[in-house]
Amino acid sequence: MTGKGREFGTGVAVGLTIGSAMLWGLAHVATGRNRIGFALMMVYLVLVGLIVTMSTAFRGALLSLAVQPTWLVILTVSIATVAVAWSVVILRSFWLVRPSGAGHNLNLAIAGALCVLVIAPSAYAARVAYLSHDVVTSVFSATSTTPVVAQDPWKGRSRVNILLAGADAAANRVGVRTDSMTVASIDTVTGATTLFSLPRNLQRVQFPAGPARDRFPYGFTGDGPATPGLLNEVFQYAEDYPEMVPGVKHGNRGPTLLKETISGILGIPVDYYAMVDMFGFAEMIDAMGGVRITIKEPITYGKYGEGLLPAGTRKLSGEDALWFGRSRTNSDDYVRMSRQKCLLNAVAQQADPVTLLNSFENLATATKRAISTDIPADLLPALVDLGQKVKGTHIRSLQFVPPLINTAYPDWHLIRKKVSEALDAKNTVTRRTATRPVTTPTPTPSDNPISLDEIC
Repeated sequence: MTGKGREFGTGVAVGLTIGSAMLWGLAHVATGRNRIGFALMMVYLVLVGLIVTMSTAFRGALLSLAVQPTWLVILTVSIATVAVAWSVVILRSFWLVRPSGAGHNLNLAIAGALCVLVIAPSAYAARVAYLSHDVVTSVFSATSTTPVVAQDPWKGRSRVNILLAGADAAANRVGVRTDSMTVASIDTVTGATTLFSLPRNLQRVQFPAGPARDRFPYGFTGDGPATPGLLNEVFQYAEDYPEMVPGVKHGNRGPTLLKETISGILGIPVDYYAMVDMFGFAEMIDAMGGVRITIKEPITYGKYGEGLLPAGTRKLSGEDALWFGRSRTNSDDYVRMSRQKCLLNAVAQQADPVTLLNSFENLATATKRAISTDIPADLLPALVDLGQKVKGTHIRSLQFVPPLINTAYPDWHLIRKKVSEALDAKNTVTRRTATRPVTTPTPTPSDNPISLDEIC
């Protein structure tokens, strides 16, 4: 006997139990408990409506919340709470409509299976939220030096400039060398982005005023055969010699001096940096199931050229992708720079949500090992919003390589002039309001543009 004396057959009881899992309160209404039944239905519909609305109309806001530690904690607790409440509703529904006899065990088994179906994905979602919180708090600094205002996170700046560095700590090297250095200059209104790439072998780079320039007044020349004085050595040199960047703690000296040095070279402020360890990057690629790349010409690699990446379009493992970006055999630094850009672009394009979710735990672990940055966590929501704008634009690129630049005797004035021309309103994306379409004029020959599509 159930409810107010009404008895249900096995089929009806099973149907009401399953139905209550899909619409809370159904079993309650069937047993005459209308008030609590309709209340449960209302709560359920509100929850479903909220989830659907956030995942569609407010998807951008949802992405912004997904990089905020506080909201990630709230999300984790909320998912666990809903899973427990859902399971309680299922079990209570089973109890209200439970049939007598053999049908009781069948309905109990179905109720248990429904609880598992609810708890398992909820536990996984809570786990993803927890791991996301761990990644955000581990990789990004807690807060910025000045408060981030939601209405104007970029503090009135028309552009934000982020140094993207690839670090190669190979077994035959002492310390870290930043073999890939690109500044992404992003329009904070339209998302129009221009990439400025500097070669690793740029010599006689000028340090900012202070102890570093006092030590190398005529440009960086290194310290003996182990450091011949290339741009890719600045990061590690600052870490090894604290007096180069006084008052800055270990681990921050390299990024600080490299940012200031590249800022002087390009003539624009470098606001933040993000550095990816190449071996960690290979782990990230493996975690996402590989990356599909079109190889235009066969690439040999290894000390004796024993490895080969054939020409053609194929999916590369992390190790193969690492060699795609690093191999020097029958190629120079500038070809490698182009391949590395192609690789980064391919990873960004192919990192779809389903793939990331399927390997999220491995990806989170690899990310913590691979990435270091000074981007503050409280700026991440604004950066996510800006990233959505960047996806809808054509990314332009300018590489300071021969014959444009002589890496042994760089023309610093020419570099800054080219940067200024590339960012000038006449030669870059026309600034519009966020609600109007964005157009990209054809670059002039003096810009020496190379698009990512052309590179790949």
